[in-house]
Amino acid sequence: MSVTIRDVAHASGVHVSTVSRTFSAPHLVNAETRTRVLAAAEQLDYRPNRAARSLKTGRTNNIGLIVADLANPFFPPLIKAAQAAARRQDYHLFVADTGEDPAEEENLVLAFSKQVDGIVLCSPRLSNKALEKLSKRVSFVLVNRRLRGLTTVVMDVAHGARVAMEHLVELGHRRVALVTGPAGSWTSGEIRKAVAEIPDLDTVVIGPNSPTEEGGIAAAAKVAEAGVTGVLAYNDLVAIGLIGGLEVLGVGVPGDVSVIGFDDSITGRLHRPKLTTVAMPASDAGRMAVDLLIQSMSAATVLETHLVVRDSTAPPRETP
Repeated sequence: MSVTIRDVAHASGVHVSTVSRTFSAPHLVNAETRTRVLAAAEQLDYRPNRAARSLKTGRTNNIGLIVADLANPFFPPLIKAAQAAARRQDYHLFVADTGEDPAEEENLVLAFSKQVDGIVLCSPRLSNKALEKLSKRVSFVLVNRRLRGLTTVVMDVAHGARVAMEHLVELGHRRVALVTGPAGSWTSGEIRKAVAEIPDLDTVVIGPNSPTEEGGIAAAAKVAEAGVTGVLAYNDLVAIGLIGGLEVLGVGVPGDVSVIGFDDSITGRLHRPKLTTVAMPASDAGRMAVDLLIQSMSAATVLETHLVVRDSTAPPRETP
């Protein structure tokens, strides 16, 4: 005979409605009661009927997570943390990749909106107007995009950019390049604004660029021609591509040019030279975005970034 919700209620000493709420809206149940109910459910091997719950509550207990590029090593830690947060609260996570295409991003949001309770949208490329329109169809949490009226989780990339450039200045660099990301990237725009505010620094902006190794390789010739001794790249992939492209041109890193990335990805840690980079708390962002979405909370959360100094930066070569 199958275990029912009443069996769990009896075993945990609570009302049936409390058991139901524990599975459908866990944030509304105090921690002690929630733990007792979940323990009883596990002991009895109780599994809630998702289809019945969806018909009754109008909720699917599904969440969509849309990212700009699954091949970018920034995203897997974020996805893994988001999935753990969803599973902990009895939700399923469905992941999709836009390929950096705003039109595909909109199509995925519209497709997901019929199948999920809400969407975590990471590094969106859509315009503010388009995002505001879509937010009327489905609940959103935006990651790495600030937009008034929507729940957001952003990383303090402006602080990271300032600290990165200050590191180059402390090493003695005075003419540097900023290799930006895609034209529609909020992160790229924030980095560019922060760098522009740094005094006594001659900065050459090179971009927009694809946020990939290929984007970095393509920017290498312009960096070499710019006569700079230091570079801040949009992300680790661009930085690594740039280092490879400069090497082909006979420009050494960090001997001739220092290079800093953004993300602190596994790729940058394994690269030679090991990449100096701005660490971005991707896992924290994934977990927090899912928690905010499930709890239907409005917030504008900013996560701290910090510089990790490794082997791709050094004082500029002395000129004779």
